[in-house]
Amino acid sequence: MAASNSSSAGKNGTNPLEAMGAFFSKQVDRRKLVTTEKQALATRLSASGDAFPGSEHRPADRKRWMAELGADRVRVHQVVWPGTHDSATNKIGVPLVTRPFAQCQSMSVYEQLSMGTRVIDVRVQEERRVCHGILATYPVDVVLDDVRRFLGETESEVLILEVRTEFGHEDPPEFDKFLVDKLGEENLIPQDEAVFHKTIAELLPRRVICVWKPRKSPAPKPGGPLWSAGYLKDNWIDTDLPETKFESNLKFLGQQPPVADRRFFYRVENTVTPKADNPVLCVWPVTKRIHGYARLFIAEAFAKGLGDKLQVFSTDFIDGDFVDACAGVTKARVDGTAA
Repeated sequence: MAASNSSSAGKNGTNPLEAMGAFFSKQVDRRKLVTTEKQALATRLSASGDAFPGSEHRPADRKRWMAELGADRVRVHQVVWPGTHDSATNKIGVPLVTRPFAQCQSMSVYEQLSMGTRVIDVRVQEERRVCHGILATYPVDVVLDDVRRFLGETESEVLILEVRTEFGHEDPPEFDKFLVDKLGEENLIPQDEAVFHKTIAELLPRRVICVWKPRKSPAPKPGGPLWSAGYLKDNWIDTDLPETKFESNLKFLGQQPPVADRRFFYRVENTVTPKADNPVLCVWPVTKRIHGYARLFIAEAFAKGLGDKLQVFSTDFIDGDFVDACAGVTKARVDGTAA
């Protein structure tokens, strides 16, 4: 009689050693694919460069880069809005323990705005705390106070504040009224599609387009102080592969109307995100794979005839060069040297 091999097989009949070998083999293949895609982006940059209309522009003061271009010259649809992904995660989680797995920005919202960021992405849960997945951080009041502080220190900078209820959480009670009260209705640009073709000067003194995206609560209504979810769209794909994300961004951008014909904001995110089937799970080393190719993306968008479709451009761990690139395209549009 043949000896039983049940001691070396799992409950489903799979040999644990074979399963472990298959797992590690998959990990090796994934790492090779990541390396291949990183090299592919580097090759594209080397071959074509990253010049585009306005690429040489550097604002004298990033905190006031819109004002430098002229509030009476810049129309809302002409702006390439530099944004941050998961903006209020600078202090999320426990330092050196859970924070590296959820932190997407190292600066406060006020610091981001002062450096030139003009689109802020905030996720909240039922207790009005900022969160990213299961991890919560400071109350959303901290973000709104940062916005008010920035408004008080500038005169002609317009920003988009997106607040959404994080997936898996409930809407904070009466949060729409809370947002209006905290931000001040006098600062909020009412929901109106005519805004897209107005100059910044025509919007003043109101300077905040606040998009509120609840999961279950009623959506903001036209004419009200808050904007509904359909006015800030994107095509997010959840991947840690940089060239895959780069190509997806180009593909979906190409499907959008030109900014002059658009009645909503469309966002492209120059980010990749950690995946559970990959051994690298911390945000920075993963998103770094695509982080340095923002200017290449803009250059390729123009090369492919998509420059007139670029609008909101967001990133993890935003820096001054990213802001400069967006401000440069905006200047080129205002000056008539770009679509």
